[in-house]
Amino acid sequence: MANRRKEAAGVEEDEAKNADMEDEEGDDGNRRQLRHHYRELMQSMQNNREDMLSSRSNKLTETLEVANKLFEGVSRAREAALDAQFLVLASNLGKEKANQLHADMTVFDPTSFAEDLLSFMGLNRLENPDSDSDDEGFARGFLPSDAWEKLGTEADKYFKRTTTFHYMLGSFKTEPPVARPRIERQRKNKVEETRAMPAQLKKMEESHQEATEKEVERILGFLQEYFNQDPDAPISFFDFVIDPKSFSRTVENIFHVSFIIRDGFARIKLDSDKLPIIGKYSLCVSHLPVIKQI
Repeated sequence: MANRRKEAAGVEEDEAKNADMEDEEGDDGNRRQLRHHYRELMQSMQNNREDMLSSRSNKLTETLEVANKLFEGVSRAREAALDAQFLVLASNLGKEKANQLHADMTVFDPTSFAEDLLSFMGLNRLENPDSDSDDEGFARGFLPSDAWEKLGTEADKYFKRTTTFHYMLGSFKTEPPVARPRIERQRKNKVEETRAMPAQLKKMEESHQEATEKEVERILGFLQEYFNQDPDAPISFFDFVIDPKSFSRTVENIFHVSFIIRDGFARIKLDSDKLPIIGKYSLCVSHLPVIKQI
């Protein structure tokens, strides 16, 4: 009885060892196949480098998705190391693609932009029968009647301005307004008024000149009286012309004294304190010339 039990236990141990060996062999096969896929994936990335870096291709994204599925079967360090190598290669390619994409964004391609505009506006690529041009540089085809209106409506969304206002004139055609003949107004005759003004101004000028002459003679009389009392003593210019109570009167006195100095009936010089004084020349009212206003 005991021998049978030993034999049964030995058989079970042998079967367990055989099962473990089969599992290890199957696991090794899966791992070998997983490593093979990783190497093929990295080799494909190196061979198709230009396609991976193209901004119009999604090849790099598709390769990353395949690698994500392979990573689900990774359980050992050897396969994890291959996955890390793949990620380094993929990240370098992604960095180069991002730099290339940034550089391409700063370059404007007018030909590509024109082609995109024509496609958006609905260009019919069929040959236009009305066109006789043999130049192959121009896009063959014709635009719909509302092509430019469509483009303007789309571009209007990106401008911050209010929509233009259009009048509803109906079916009537607008005509330019008729210019009215210009009628010249008759001006009143102002001959009489223009004749009266010069005579009036002339009288005012004559009266002003007479008043100036009389005032100059009056001031000259004051100077003559002063110098008769003390011929050798000059008089201060400021004391003679300044009126402490009237600025306008002071200006008039300076104006009138200037005529006396100009005609040589008195002279102005500086004293020891560098102040102006009025000295005597030959004061005689009978020799006073005709004073003319400047």
